[in-house]
Amino acid sequence: MPRKMHLAFNLSTTHMNGRWNLPGAWGDRTFPDVTLYEDVARIAERGCLDMLFSGDGTGVPDTWKGSRDDAVKWGVYFPRVDMNPVMVAMSRVTQHIGLGLTYSTTFMHPYYMARLMSSLDHLTNGRIAMNLVTSTRRSDAANFGFDQLMEHNRRYERMEEFVAVCHELWDATESDAMIWDQETGQVADPAKVHDVRFEGRFFKVEGPLNTPPAPQGRPVIVQAGGSPRGVQASARIADYVFGADMPRALQVKQRAALDAALIECGRDPDDVGVLWQTPIAVRETAREAQAYREMLRTSLTPEGVAVFLSYSDGYDFSTLPARFKLGELRAEIAATNATPNGLVHKLATKLGADTEVTREEFFEQGLLIATQYDLTVAGTPAQVADHLEEAFEATGSRGGFMFGQAIAVMADISAVVELLVPELQRRGRFRTEYRGRTLRENLSEK
Repeated sequence: MPRKMHLAFNLSTTHMNGRWNLPGAWGDRTFPDVTLYEDVARIAERGCLDMLFSGDGTGVPDTWKGSRDDAVKWGVYFPRVDMNPVMVAMSRVTQHIGLGLTYSTTFMHPYYMARLMSSLDHLTNGRIAMNLVTSTRRSDAANFGFDQLMEHNRRYERMEEFVAVCHELWDATESDAMIWDQETGQVADPAKVHDVRFEGRFFKVEGPLNTPPAPQGRPVIVQAGGSPRGVQASARIADYVFGADMPRALQVKQRAALDAALIECGRDPDDVGVLWQTPIAVRETAREAQAYREMLRTSLTPEGVAVFLSYSDGYDFSTLPARFKLGELRAEIAATNATPNGLVHKLATKLGADTEVTREEFFEQGLLIATQYDLTVAGTPAQVADHLEEAFEATGSRGGFMFGQAIAVMADISAVVELLVPELQRRGRFRTEYRGRTLRENLSEK
């Protein structure tokens, strides 16, 4: 019997980066109308999807030309809200689907996050996931009082200690500590609530939490590090890994690196799945799917593309010379502690580090990456399912896919549920009903 995939839907930029006004996106509603998110949740649960997910960032892009004006004007990673209350709203109209939130371990405090996630796990009846990021953007860092980005490896060291604190806090109160005795009035057993007293390199925490033990014990932890140090962190702390939308050969390489790191940590690679971000355009006919995908070419203005690229890589691309080598630019970006795996890295991998390009060629390629045009899989349900099966098997048949970013949110979630899911179910590759009580239980199905 073939292994089943796990499927999630990425809501991170459904209202940004040129997507909000495409046909089939928001219609007569505008962000942050919670009724759209509630509708998405109902549809996704009807399709038995594992999780609705949202990335996040707190800064307004200001890398391009040292100004945020074009980001605000064209809606590039702007505006945003904290998705915590939105996820709660979606949980109130569903019963099974998981909900994934993103927070930065570089800026947040573990006591606050442990308490928040325990509370959300109660509110969702065991359906919450915590996606942890280290943050690579200066505008985010400045909002939390940082004059410059924390060094790359140090960010991951902080993340690992952050999770260690959370684990101690979640484990401090035993699962059967709560009594709620109506006759005596006793609330809990003091012998089952333990001290924490954590003191490490980055955090000093007394504890314990003052929340009841959560339904999942602890939330599902998702992490998306793609650098060698990020993969090492994933092996140490993650229940599930969020994999980037990149060529399959690189995904196979990352899965192999993750497996090796998991074994080194004494963990079974079979227990840690990867959800590969996979933009799709699925329609009843291949011609309709290709036409739908073509909308991406004009979804962002040239200024919007420039803002997107500069923000994503943490580098002001308005300063580029007329001609330059990709490898040299990649090294310059990495030296600033910005992301080593952004656009320039992707182009250097695709075209070669010694390749010299012009500014015009760079932005032409950048448009395809910023809109995800190159990586969007367009086709009929059977064609897209073929692609997913091939990728699933090539990367070890553990985990599945995160569909995103959506071209047009309502049209895309409907197409996934009404066209793609039935095809995957017919092939025995996806569930026909939820069997687990919690998100952790549903994600553990194979």
